[in-house]
Amino acid sequence: MKFIVSSSALFSALQSVSKVIASKNTLPVLDSFLFDLSGEKLKITASDAETRLITTIDLANADGFGRFAIDAKRLLDPLKELAEQPLTFDVNDDSMVVNVDYLNGKFSIPGQNGDAYPQQKPLNEHAVSVMIASQTLQNGISCALFAVGEDELRPVMNGVYFDFFSENLTMVASDGHKLMRLIDASIHADQHASFILPRKPSNMLKNLLLKNADNVTISFDENNAYVKTTNFEMICRLIEGRFPNYNAVIPLDNPNVAIVDRLSFLAALKRVSVFASQSSGLIKIHLSENQIIIYAQDIDFSTSGEEKVDCQYLKEPLDIGFKASCLIDILANISSENIAFQLADASRACVIAPTENKENEDLLMLLVPLKLNDY
Repeated sequence: MKFIVSSSALFSALQSVSKVIASKNTLPVLDSFLFDLSGEKLKITASDAETRLITTIDLANADGFGRFAIDAKRLLDPLKELAEQPLTFDVNDDSMVVNVDYLNGKFSIPGQNGDAYPQQKPLNEHAVSVMIASQTLQNGISCALFAVGEDELRPVMNGVYFDFFSENLTMVASDGHKLMRLIDASIHADQHASFILPRKPSNMLKNLLLKNADNVTISFDENNAYVKTTNFEMICRLIEGRFPNYNAVIPLDNPNVAIVDRLSFLAALKRVSVFASQSSGLIKIHLSENQIIIYAQDIDFSTSGEEKVDCQYLKEPLDIGFKASCLIDILANISSENIAFQLADASRACVIAPTENKENEDLLMLLVPLKLNDY
């Protein structure tokens, strides 16, 4: 096998798919890239056994066909230092030694037969396919990731839940303390279907979709999802199990509503949270007529902080406690100028939503309060 490829195009492709490779793999071959040469196209695959990323490069000159694996680090490190120039790959089909020639030198790397690389099982005949605008999917995942759980005892919470309906797509993430629910009415499915996308492929998708302007096709069955764009393909194993009934935990009757400027409130929270207890991160929110008072203290270090923020609120005064970092995360993942705090009382979950949603979107955040015994 022999082919010529642009050094910058190759490095960019390798860098994009290399993020899926785990630091420790059960199979040594997964430390490598899989190269598949067919005609004048070079397909590059990286995997961690659960998720694989595939991208394709067009070649100007190629001779032969076949598959070989090459150690990722050994190939990436020298390519980082090369200026844009053509690289000639010459692979010995018997020894699998990969010789790379460039303008001022050459290097050789031992390769492996591509047949040693694990194969991906195809989706079954009952797989569901949905087309989504790239930016819509990227925005949804970006908004959801902060709320994804990390509890190994509840694996179904450790991913982004996609719930497809004929009239919309609902994306949900929760760790049991905070919850994000985004309903997008621009996405429609032929039938009700759902899956849970793990954190790692969700995070990779978020970054990869930033460079993609076209539609994304997602196909999935009970076990795997296949995501295809113009630049790459991703196949990943889904989280098995049933996601909790997210609608059941969202309180519907919230008579106490405060509307506040998001950025002003977020900045005040960040300043006051510095003085919160390092163990609990507890902050106290006091709602009174057209004013929010944010208060935090750390008894162990004799520090405290307090700040007032103007708001629209005309109900009875109310005190409620939150974990500062959770509330900051929620506010940072809402893009609206103003937000609405919707409360029933200090013991029930607080609904936080933008006062103005984007077109076709309905975004809602939920945060479970903390007890104010320390105050």
